Amino acid sequence: MGVQHIDLVPPLVEAGKFQDLVQSGHTILASLSPRNNSLAVNVAPLELSSLKPSDVEQDEAVYFATHVDIPSSERRLFIADTLVVFSMFKNMLKSAKERDPSWLQTRDGLEVIRKFGVDYVNFIKECWIHANLCLVRNLYNSAQNIIAVSIRVFSLFVVLFVPEPGYEDAPVGEELMEWLNIHFIEPSTEEGDQLSSLESPWEDDNFWPYLTRSILRGLSKASLFFLNTLLQHPSEDLQDLVKTLIPVVESQPRLPQFSAERDFAYASRKWKDKVKALRVEMDRIPEGSRFDDFYDWWEALSDIVSILEGRGEVVQRVCEELGADWKEVCAAWGIFVDSRLRRQDLPDVVADVLETLPPDPTNLEEMIHSSLFAGHPEEALKYASDLDLWLSAHLADIMVPLGLLDPESDSESGLSKRDEHVLAYAEYLHSDATLWRITIVYLYTCGTIGEEQGDQVLMRMPLRLSTATADTDSGDQRLDAVDETMKEISSICREYSRELVRRTVCRIASSTLKRSKKYGLAMSHSISAEDWPGLGRIIDAVLDEYIQNGPVIFASHASTIAPLMEQVHANTKTEAIFAHRLMFAVKYSQIHKMRLEQDYSTAASDLVLLLRDEIAPKSWWAILLCDSVEYLQYAPKTLLSPGDAIELLRKLEEICMRSSQGSGEDYLPVLVRTMKGGGGEKEALERLKTVRLAIARYIARCTTTLGGMRHFG
Repeated sequence: MGVQHIDLVPPLVEAGKFQDLVQSGHTILASLSPRNNSLAVNVAPLELSSLKPSDVEQDEAVYFATHVDIPSSERRLFIADTLVVFSMFKNMLKSAKERDPSWLQTRDGLEVIRKFGVDYVNFIKECWIHANLCLVRNLYNSAQNIIAVSIRVFSLFVVLFVPEPGYEDAPVGEELMEWLNIHFIEPSTEEGDQLSSLESPWEDDNFWPYLTRSILRGLSKASLFFLNTLLQHPSEDLQDLVKTLIPVVESQPRLPQFSAERDFAYASRKWKDKVKALRVEMDRIPEGSRFDDFYDWWEALSDIVSILEGRGEVVQRVCEELGADWKEVCAAWGIFVDSRLRRQDLPDVVADVLETLPPDPTNLEEMIHSSLFAGHPEEALKYASDLDLWLSAHLADIMVPLGLLDPESDSESGLSKRDEHVLAYAEYLHSDATLWRITIVYLYTCGTIGEEQGDQVLMRMPLRLSTATADTDSGDQRLDAVDETMKEISSICREYSRELVRRTVCRIASSTLKRSKKYGLAMSHSISAEDWPGLGRIIDAVLDEYIQNGPVIFASHASTIAPLMEQVHANTKTEAIFAHRLMFAVKYSQIHKMRLEQDYSTAASDLVLLLRDEIAPKSWWAILLCDSVEYLQYAPKTLLSPGDAIELLRKLEEICMRSSQGSGEDYLPVLVRTMKGGGGEKEALERLKTVRLAIARYIARCTTTLGGMRHFG
């Protein structure tokens, strides 16, 4: 459904003054949101590149608009409820295609399709009842009217194109009249109540029109009630005719009463003989006795008998006089004029009727009905899409397996007719970001184009972690919501075999969580995405916590990634460098944890182990050496062996020697960043002199304690 314009209130530019805006060096810009169908609209300079900062207007209004109405709460309920039928229908079609595509054209297959069509009608009715309850609570909106239209259209579609198996070639008049009586009630109940309260109802101007309409609609109870009132009419001639008419109306054969159509046809012929006899009896009434003081009852009764006789021109004329439309003429035609009217013959009748009683071209529902009656389903879809995208999408979806729509894709657009309508509906759903789950279901049924659009919806799901903190209830709830969203997305991706999308979304989630310092969750998503560079960035961010905030906060954050170390090492696809880096971050954080718990001996030996086994990156050697000073100076107990001290000295010598050779950037950047007073490599090397002094003193102490340097061998 094309959108010609969007009205902004108040307008950015008054009508007819856009050229004045252009002459002032400005224009209107609009940016489409990737999250939904909303637009950001604002006035902007024509030549952005030539502007100076001082020329940019800071207080321009920005409008957020959309070209569709965002679904109301009642509409969302309707959308969600009918999705159930849509999903089940697609699963059935998928299963049938895998098993035997030709099965859908069998009696059993058509019966299943009909069941889904009826399910749509029933679900829509439930939503309509809910909408009416909202009306009582003064919550009415246009959704109720759309739902009512959908009931009428879908019900008609089922009647005309999805009949009960075995009844495809059966007469259709009874079903059309039933549909008409359910959805377009005439004559009204109020009229009947008013007439029935009168002592002599035939004196009322509405009596004969009401009686005629009741008979035309096949409402036997109302018809018989008011025919019986005529037994009290002052005209004995009329009374005699009515005594004959009552059993005729009462005994009219109806198709559902018969098990075989030939029995129905035979009973109809016999019944028509009774009607003919009644006509003969009517013609014997003298012309002077054919009216009373209020009405020409003979003419009115003659119209009724003509309808029963099946005179098409009278049926059409009476419908016009009663204010009925073409639908009532067509339904009555299948009851009185041609009681054996087939679905395939209905378009010919419709064509003749529409010549004198055309549908209202401004009424989209009327145009849908007339297209369906005339056997033009594709034309009905066109009008349905202008009326309601839900209606056109679901009609198109069920038309394809019935063979009513060409399933092949257009060579230019790459879309079939069905996919065009379903994609249009999915775009409408995309206007409400809360309906993303439902939007996805529809998109992924529309071939490659729909899948690509569905991928974009999933990859643009906002996680909104900017204000979440792990130590607050709101933060925990937000994280829980993100976790649930990610589970849903992963489930959807697996269901539709969108593995690349799943990994992309995991990478996005990981990056978002990392920025919010949820390192454990971020790492789990990186592992799931097999995003090893992303894993490395998370580890670097955790290590950076040491540099920025010190060992306590660093240890706290590192504890959230520690449980994942085994999973990383077990994954054969993990790149070794990242697994090695993770091991260092976790073990180094454990050293600080042990230090805080005053387990200095274990902390000291593990620190040396990180250096000896070269688990620690070279850029962190200087930091570990500085940490070792505390353990070297620990008294009176010695925490390190002489060999440990020698290992520390070796690492220190390598740092100093390589730095003097111009490789300081490989060994000193982390230490430089931790120096609060600032400085560079020179100042970092000066600081390492304290480490050298601590090692020298420790060796001296060990020499004195152990009785000689031989213990260092």
